[in-house]
Amino acid sequence: MTYDEVVLGRRSIRGYKPDPVPRALIEEIIGLAMRAPSSMNTQPWNFYVVTGEPLDRIRAGNTERMVGGVPQSREFRTGQPFAGPHRERQIGVAKQLFAAMGIARDDAERRQDWMLRGFRQFDAPVCVIVTYDRVLDGSDDTPFDCGAVATALVNAAWSRGLGAVINSQGIMQSPVVREHAGIADDQVIMKSIALGWPDEEFPANAVVSTRKSVDEATVFVGFED
Repeated sequence: MTYDEVVLGRRSIRGYKPDPVPRALIEEIIGLAMRAPSSMNTQPWNFYVVTGEPLDRIRAGNTERMVGGVPQSREFRTGQPFAGPHRERQIGVAKQLFAAMGIARDDAERRQDWMLRGFRQFDAPVCVIVTYDRVLDGSDDTPFDCGAVATALVNAAWSRGLGAVINSQGIMQSPVVREHAGIADDQVIMKSIALGWPDEEFPANAVVSTRKSVDEATVFVGFED
């Protein structure tokens, strides 16, 4: 695929085939992703790639604790709840997904099940946990750089036929993730990325989220009309 085809064609995948993903392919994708820019070439990122029984234990522990009312314990700051246009976009994509899945507004059971899918990493065969070096905690550049490498990773995966979705639900219970992924104490858990072969029969996988226009997002200064 061309670069434009990857960027314009990629979409978040929330339903996966159970087929395993070869380790060599994941290594290739991560190698490409790490060509992403970082502040002064600091390359603060690291990756814990989890599959099989360890991932199943993370899914179970994450879900059980969330359902049991254990407060979430994300290690990277969550910020304030979305409001204004940001909240509107959040609601907008949720409506798209619920419509695709046929989940009615008053169907509390299926809405709950959809939420639990996120805590289970959308049942993907692989989870890539993005961490950064704790010595850099508090740096504004570091999360920016981790975002760049995560974007590069999902695009590299898409170019090779794999699907992915960047999410935070799968790392809400950080002690569970840290234990079963064997994450070193000198790392801060930043994000998780569900990864695998897309299930083309899964309705939500056809959803393409909307984007605001270039005019809405951009201010040009010093250009002639």
